[in-house]
Order: sequence, then C-alpha cells, then structure tokens
Amino acid sequence: MKSSLSVPQGAALSIGAVLGTGVITLPSLGVQVAGPASLVAWIALVVLSVPLATTFAAMGARHPDSRGVSAYVDRAFGARAAGAIGWCFYFAVPVGAPPASLMAGAYVADAVGGGRTTAVVTAASLIVFVGVLNAAGLRLSGRVQLVLTAVLAALISVAVLVAAPHGSTAHLTPFAPHGIGAIGSAAALLVWGFAGWEAIAPLAGEYRDPRRDLPRATTIAIAVVGVLYLALAAATVLVLGPAAAHTSAPLSALLVAGVGGPARIVTAVLAVLLTVGAMNAYFAGGSRLGAALAADGALPASLAKGAETGAVPRRSLAVITGLALGSLVANEVFHFDLAQLMLLTTGCFTLVYVIGTAAAVRLLPRCSTAWWTALIAFVSVCGLLVMNGPHVVWAIGAAAASLLYRRLRRQPPLLHASAAATSERVRSSTVRESSQPSGSTTCRSEPARPR
Repeated sequence: MKSSLSVPQGAALSIGAVLGTGVITLPSLGVQVAGPASLVAWIALVVLSVPLATTFAAMGARHPDSRGVSAYVDRAFGARAAGAIGWCFYFAVPVGAPPASLMAGAYVADAVGGGRTTAVVTAASLIVFVGVLNAAGLRLSGRVQLVLTAVLAALISVAVLVAAPHGSTAHLTPFAPHGIGAIGSAAALLVWGFAGWEAIAPLAGEYRDPRRDLPRATTIAIAVVGVLYLALAAATVLVLGPAAAHTSAPLSALLVAGVGGPARIVTAVLAVLLTVGAMNAYFAGGSRLGAALAADGALPASLAKGAETGAVPRRSLAVITGLALGSLVANEVFHFDLAQLMLLTTGCFTLVYVIGTAAAVRLLPRCSTAWWTALIAFVSVCGLLVMNGPHVVWAIGAAAASLLYRRLRRQPPLLHASAAATSERVRSSTVRESSQPSGSTTCRSEPARPR
C-alpha cells in the first residue's frame, strides 16, 4: 500500500467509520429504553471506546495488514476462528440493513407524512437501490463518504447549538424510570453507534509512520466522536424530555425546536443520503467478504464468483440483498420493533470485538501497556455481550454455524488456492516463534542465571 495517509486524513477516515446513521435515531431509542439514565450508557460507551480503539490501533501499528481483525484472529486462533467472525459480519449486514433504512424512512415520513407505510416503502426502496448500485459495479468514493460524514457532524453540531437554549434540567427527572438495569440494555443497543473502531487496524499500512501517526489519529477520532455523541444525547434528553422516547427523528425535532418546521425537509434528505452512503459501504464490503469466504471454503463455492480483484461479487450481493428484504418483511409480519433488529446486529459486532480483543491479548507483548489496555477492552466487551441478552444467540449461532460448516465441508476451496498455503506459512511461523525462548509468561520476569 502507498504510505501517504496523514494524521488528519486518518482521523477523518476513522471518524467516518464510527459516526454512522445510527446517530440520527439512537438518542431517542436510548431514552425509550432507559430514560435520562441513557446518558450513563452513552458515557460508558465513550469511555469504552478508549481502550477498544487503542487496542486496534496498537495491533495495526505492530502488524500492518489490510485484512485487519481477521488477520489477527487467524494468527492468534487459526482459520476457523477467523472464518467465524467473517460469518458474524456477513450475516449481520442483512439484519442491520432494515433498521438503518427504516431510520431514514422515519425521517422521510416525518417530513412528508404517511407514517409507517412511508417509512417501510422508503426502507425497501433503499435496500433495492443499494443492491442494484453495487451490482452495477458502482460505489460511492471514499471522498464522498467523508463528505457525508462531515455533513452529519456539522448537522449534529448545528442541531445541538440551536436547540440548547430550549433545554431544561427538569427533564432529568425521573432519572431512571425503567430501573438501573435498563442502562445495560441501552448500552447493548447503543453499540450500533460505536461499531467501526475495528476499521482502524486495516489503515495502519497506509500511514507514513504507523507507530507514531496511528495513535495520534485514533486519539483525535475518539475525542471528536465522543464529543458529538455526548452533546447530541444530552441535547435530546434536556430539550425533548420524555417526548424523545416517542419520536423517531430526534435530529429533526431538535432543529425544529431551534429554527422551525422547514428543517424537517433538510434533515430527511440528509438522512437518506447518509443511509445510502453507509449501506453502500456495508453491502460492498459484505458482498466481497462473502465471496472471499466462499473462495476459501468457508461458504458455499457458488458464492465465490466475483472474488477476483476488480470483479463484482453479484451472487454474494444477491444473498445479502435478498436476506435484507426478507428481514424487512419479517419485521413487518411479526411486528418486531427497531431495537430488536438492532440488538441482533450489535450482538454480531460485539462478538467480533470479543474475539478481536482476545487475539490482541494473546499477540501483544505480555504486561505491556498495550496488553493491559487490550485486557481491559476484552473484559468490557464481554460485559457488553452479556448485556445483549438473548439477542446474542444470532451472533453465537452464526459463529457456530461457521464451525459446523467447515467440519461438514468435504470439498477443497475452488479459488485462492494460495490462501491455504499462506495461512499454513503464517501458522508455521507462529509455531516457530512460539518455540523460541520468549522469557517468562507472567508479568514478573525471572533474573538471568549466571553462567
């Protein structure tokens, strides 16, 4: 990779990976689940972002690899574990697409009317549009994605500033109307807005000096994301009060409180554009991941077509698009609420974080600052996984299905035959390294014996 990424550019990419469409609806969902106490969940997740993002930055600086987390998991635990997190991500995309598109649909309905029907029609149209866009080989450029992220950040800032004079501390009571335990449930849901820190690692090789620049860019990203999220969450609680739990378009409500009704149209257009950008990135990445998994034997070989560089993985894309539409239909037939589908998705993201941080604990120098940071991150995301409750079954089921598929599969991979040899070389190298004396396995090193 060309090493030309500056600290500001890297920070912008990291912010863009984390600051997604969830922010346009998450503040109201947090209030719905935990009331004003949802602010505690927001603060906790911002604090958790520090060791989590720092861990992936440390791994990227030490082991620059464009495969990111999957490469570290492969090195630490083998190809089966890497395939398991691949399945978690692949099958999280079609489950996460309906909530993301319904968020945009809620803003359109808020602006033009039509209620639930408008929101669902908008959601289905966005899923089909993004699927067709990718099937045609068209994707939004990285610059466009960054522009959309910058617009979202500006929109949040404006909404907070114009609505702040209308806030009241009286809206903080009762602080925890659903009990203290609801804070954990809110945190599990709000992980949706913090998914993306793992995207830091694959960028490492593009920095001029990864060991110096990557931590700096990560620090900037954590600060910006934390300030924006906390400011928006606080404004939602203080300005909208209990009404926040009953609105699906909190950004519109904040802007309307500050500047009036015309803001609804503006936020609806921006919500649709932001959703297209985010879904486009996930559909493109997910479909290519599916084709790569199939090429390596971790998914049916029929999905491997299009895994070659420059090709379009249309079969894998069709699976994602079809499953996304199926999830949307199931959501309407069985009357799931938005939070339930989001928890299924965040469970997958959280499991990826659990396995990724566990790999960091195994690979980083024992008892170094980075190792302790990774250990803190690992314990924290394990707690989040537990808070996800029964919804984590989807993530664990995807990982277990991946392991079962590998066990039952009898045909060798059709494409990328060299991938197996590469993995074998990596494992052999790891075995050789582990067979070399590396000092004590505990934090307390033993003194050298005199000769």
